[in-house]
Amino acid sequence: MRTIAVLNQKGGVGKTTTTANTAAALAALGQRVVVIDLDPQAHLTIHLGIEPQSVRPGSYEVLMQSAEFEQSLMMVRSNLWLLGANIDLVGAETELVSVVGREIILREAMQASQDRFDFCLIDCAPSLGLLSLNALAASQEVLIPLQPHFLALQGFGKLLQTVDLVNRRINRDLKVSGVLLCMFDTRASLPNEVRADIERFLENARGSACAWADARLVPTFIRRNIKLAEAPSYGQTIFEYDPTCNGAEDYRRVARFFLGVESEAELSAESHAEQESVPEVEPAARVAPAEATRVEWEPKAATVEPEAGVTSDEMDGLLGEVGEPVPLAAEANPSDDVEAIVESELQSWSGGGHEPPSVPGDSEGVEPSPSPQDLRLPPASPVEGDSAMESQAEGSESAPIEIREIHPPLPRRYNPPPLKSYPIPPPRRSQDSHADSDAPNDPAPPASDGAGSSQ
Repeated sequence: MRTIAVLNQKGGVGKTTTTANTAAALAALGQRVVVIDLDPQAHLTIHLGIEPQSVRPGSYEVLMQSAEFEQSLMMVRSNLWLLGANIDLVGAETELVSVVGREIILREAMQASQDRFDFCLIDCAPSLGLLSLNALAASQEVLIPLQPHFLALQGFGKLLQTVDLVNRRINRDLKVSGVLLCMFDTRASLPNEVRADIERFLENARGSACAWADARLVPTFIRRNIKLAEAPSYGQTIFEYDPTCNGAEDYRRVARFFLGVESEAELSAESHAEQESVPEVEPAARVAPAEATRVEWEPKAATVEPEAGVTSDEMDGLLGEVGEPVPLAAEANPSDDVEAIVESELQSWSGGGHEPPSVPGDSEGVEPSPSPQDLRLPPASPVEGDSAMESQAEGSESAPIEIREIHPPLPRRYNPPPLKSYPIPPPRRSQDSHADSDAPNDPAPPASDGAGSSQ
């Protein structure tokens, strides 16, 4: 089983989105995938349509060694299992502070399931605490989602040092396998500059003894797509929410990259081709003004000669054609003090009991605008039986303005079917055992509304 920790101590860079959608893409390609939610916020659990309150047991119980790893798994999609998280995971680091070997609890719990799955993706918390340390100790590879911005690069070096320290002291098999650029804006030049800097940095580490000596920048990048942000609110992966969008295609390429289905050069060429391709737009045909506007009269052609200037007679002629300007209702007096007028108007608004000046043209049925002293929030709704509040509201001199609260409808959440006890897949058989029997012995999980049939 290939265990990959999706890690970055900076939040909001796409760790959960990458974990959920890459796992779903691998499962769609026939791989047996298990995902582990080690984030106390339980965003991966919510992303896959599971309420964190219903996760019992989960990753917290596994770390507390009160539940077995395989007994805590839930099958959420075809070929996709989840070790969910709940709010109890917040106190795991404090409760494990005095436990001997607390850094390798997850690795020992997963030891018996190494032959039952093909991939294991761990969604880490946005920190470098004990939970992330357990993920690094249980993994062979680290995938670093990175936003191509300057601030996102600040903690990149510190993260690499942490991975290298874990590699030297706890897990000699740990290495950084790739850096994935997320929320890539193809219209800006900064993401391409960051991409070039990371490629240069990783290339300089080739041949060294550090944990990122073999790391590669994933040739494809995750383009900025609003569909990726909308899918979690429905408890769906991007392949269920909108399988034809750019985000779905990008994560399919990431899955194929980890499987080695396509070479790195092919993925890079395909990604750059989409970035540089700009649809050609034919220029619109010029149409005469009379044909385009279809007016009953034909405008007179006028020739503008800015160098020659315009005489007064020509200006009078132009004004005669356009029409005389409409005279103002009252001529302004240049001797009026504008500041004094504005100050008097403000005093009339702020002084007690004065109404604002009426606007010309207002109908009699329209109520005048309230003064600033009347713009106050309404009191809290009185509780039934509270006579003091009711009498106070009835005896108030000026009733407050009624403000109608508008509650937007909540997005339609994904309603998953009730979870059933699906069997954990048996270990993979060797090629010799496959040759002895044509029919596979792996039991397929029963078909349900939330998960399709197994491969």
